Amino acid sequence: MIVGIGIDLAEVDRYRFDERKLAWFARKIYTDSEIHYAMRKRNWAERLAGFFAAKEATRKAFGHAIPWRLVGVGHERSGKPTVELYGEAQRLIAQRDIRTIHLTITHTASTAAAVVILER
Repeated sequence: MIVGIGIDLAEVDRYRFDERKLAWFARKIYTDSEIHYAMRKRNWAERLAGFFAAKEATRKAFGHAIPWRLVGVGHERSGKPTVELYGEAQRLIAQRDIRTIHLTITHTASTAAAVVILER
């Protein structure tokens, strides 16, 4: 049974940071693993936009704000993206009896999008 759904779009140009702004934004928004993953890619701004969209879609699926760095994007060996909740946010899974969190992310040179579905 679906108990939550969220979707978000992010404009890639907003994530083309200079080094100083990237460091500031990374401390506020991204996990260390997200930054390391994105910066290994040629089009790293597309990845950062996709991660931001995934975090926001997760917050929408749960129906309330979750601190940015307590929501992360990981990847299975196949490359499939996953939602990872940290710290206090992990409790939401048990509290809402969530069995599966589905995530899909797509991006072009200009736009990234993410959809999250919470399933019981």
